[in-house]
Parts: sequence; C-alpha cells; structure tokens
Amino acid sequence: MAATREIMQSIKRSAPLVGAGAGAVAALGGLAVGYGMMERNAFTIRHETVPVLPPGFPDLRVLHLSDIHLVPGQEAKKRWLESLADLRPDLVVNTGDNLSHRRAVPELLEALRPLLGFPGVFVPGSNCYYAPRFKNPLRYLTGNRGKSGDLSKRVLPWQDMHAGFGAAGWVNLTNRNISRTHQGLRLDFSGVDDPHLNLDEFAGWPSGSSTGDEAPHVRIAVTHAPYQRVLDQFTDTDADIIFAGHTHGGQVCIPGYGAVVSNCDLPTWRARGLTEWEHAGKTTPLQVSAGIGTSRFAPVRIACPPEAVVVTLTARR
Repeated sequence: MAATREIMQSIKRSAPLVGAGAGAVAALGGLAVGYGMMERNAFTIRHETVPVLPPGFPDLRVLHLSDIHLVPGQEAKKRWLESLADLRPDLVVNTGDNLSHRRAVPELLEALRPLLGFPGVFVPGSNCYYAPRFKNPLRYLTGNRGKSGDLSKRVLPWQDMHAGFGAAGWVNLTNRNISRTHQGLRLDFSGVDDPHLNLDEFAGWPSGSSTGDEAPHVRIAVTHAPYQRVLDQFTDTDADIIFAGHTHGGQVCIPGYGAVVSNCDLPTWRARGLTEWEHAGKTTPLQVSAGIGTSRFAPVRIACPPEAVVVTLTARR
C-alpha cells in the first residue's frame, strides 16, 4: 500500500509537467499548420535546363504546370496563374489534377486563359475526374490509403475542362501520341491516362514516315503519376524527357530531409525536381513538379512551396 501511495503521489507531481508538455506540442502543431497554410500560397518558379534537342536547334522553353487543385474563390492562385503568361513559353505541359471542386472549371479556364494562347499538351489526373474526399492524414503518411468509396458521387465535370483546353488548341494526350513542329524541329509526344487509377495504356510514339527517325525530333513523354512501370516504358522506348506531377513534392516535408511520401512507388527523393530515370541500360531525364495546389481537405504545405517549372530544352553538344 505504501508503494502504491508513493506512485500515485509521483503521478500527481508530474501531471502539471505532462500537461505543459502536451500544451507545448499542441501550440507547436498549431504554428506548423498556420505556417503550412501560408506556404501554400508562396508560389515559386523553378528553372531547369536539359540538353536533349538535336545539335543546332534553338532552345525550347517549356512551362510545366501540375496539380493546380483549384477551388472556387482562390484568388491569389488565379492571379498567379494568369501572371505566368509573362514567361512567354514555347510550350505548356499540364500534367493533371487541375480541380478540387465541381464548380471550379469556369474559374480554372479563366485563370489559364492567358496561357491557353500558347501551344500546349495535357493529361488528366485522378482529381480531374473525381473530387477529393476527407481522409485521415495519418493514412497518407503511412501509405495506407484506405478504400476510395463510391466514385460516382464525386465525378467532376472534366469533359467541360477538356473541351475548354481543346478549343484553345491544347492537345489531349490521354493514351495518345501526336507530332507537332517547332522552328523546324519535330516534337513527338506520348501521354498516358492517370496511372494512379490504373487507366494508363501506352500508345507508343508517332510513326510518321519510314524515314521518320532520321528527321530531327525530340520525344516528350507526359504522365500525371510517375509510377515506375510508366517511367520504365517511356525510357525503354527512348523518350528524351518525361514530365510528371502527382507527388506534390511530398507536400509536408522535413527540412533537411525532404519528402516522407510520394503517393506512388516513386522513391521519395525523386518526389520533386529533375533527376535521371534509369532502366535496362537506358537513362531519361525525369522532371517531377511539386505542384501548385493541395487537396481542399489538406490545405497546407511545409518545406515544399507550390511551383511552376520552366524547363529549357537545349541542343546536345
């Protein structure tokens, strides 16, 4: 009994310290969330240079957009998107997840209107097709996604968005390939539907004429989610560069360490930036965007600011 009384007294003496510690943790968590909500609007532009064009051809400036996740009323995001037209890209590559609300399409098209005046290509992501739903954030961090539920109740008006893109001249690369020319250079594109939903079907590369491979060209691969099977397929078939999004760069990162998760089977250290993807003895530059937005149910970014990326494709030496 004496031992029991001593233990109880010890617990009572330590209770204020435990309470103070819990309060400090809660306050720190509140500060982190507050900072994360500010960082989600700390829009940045990352610049990369990749020497993949045939010798002698002028630079091709590509503006890479991904994971806009627009919600009606996001005025700061819309103004920033409009301002990107000042970059005067030669090509816009949009790697999907443009929406986060079923009423966002008109505002998305209005925000992108200045950029729709430039040549562009796009592929969809899961949040082009379906609205996000609330999830326990711990499931995301542990890799346990849970069941998707009834997707029919979360269908987004993606057809209207695609129609708006198409009316402006942007090319839909959903399980398609196509060729375009730029200053005498043939741009061969191949894109896939969202691998995160297992909708991807590789369409190969444009065949052209029997001497097509001899003409100056560059092969540009486009996907929303950078699953390894897709990256391997593009690399095996001699893509010159791969554009992808989906990862949000980890969205909540550890300073000095980086992403904790990539939301797919891509290694976390590749969740943002330009790296080299290797498979079966071949190597392809892989450009993964950290994205511009977040799910409306997790509107924070920590140590991972939103970004658009200007990728300057230059001639090989």
